[in-house]
Amino acid sequence: MEELALVEGCKRGDNSALMALYDLYASRLLAVCLRYVGDRATAEDLLHDTFVKAYGAIGKFVWRGEGSLRGWLERIAVNTSLELLRSRSRMSFTEIDDRRAIPEYVEPAPEEAEQVPAKELMRMIGELPEGYRTVFNLFCVEGLSHREIASMLGINEKSSSSQLARAKALLARKIREYLEKQRA
Repeated sequence: MEELALVEGCKRGDNSALMALYDLYASRLLAVCLRYVGDRATAEDLLHDTFVKAYGAIGKFVWRGEGSLRGWLERIAVNTSLELLRSRSRMSFTEIDDRRAIPEYVEPAPEEAEQVPAKELMRMIGELPEGYRTVFNLFCVEGLSHREIASMLGINEKSSSSQLARAKALLARKIREYLEKQRA
């Protein structure tokens, strides 16, 4: 079903359109939720919450061309995931200071990074501490600035920058370790 027709069907409450929307985007939105929370059971709960919110707000959705529905749904999934993380108050963010320097790291070369299967890379990202993972996803995947991230998460820009640098350092180390194991 074409995206615009799908939206119009959903706005009319057409159950086949609502099912088609779920079938079309559920796996992608599950992956988005999983990127933020790191465990499948919680991500599945967030997926359910995402669709409940989307179905409830579909009347307000404004179609802006192909891809706008997917973007809108992904934004709901990200916001739903962030709401859960904030409600748990589990994310810990570390300020940059002289006593705790950001670890030095060398980013893997593109040809090295390409040797890591996507599923393995997603596992590595999922293993990052929650604060690191959240900022990494918002910056690297969602394309938000540190100012936007700081505002969303209620932290300062330096904390966002620090979390990203630490996430990248840890991820680079995990990639190096993976590649070394593959070579052995």
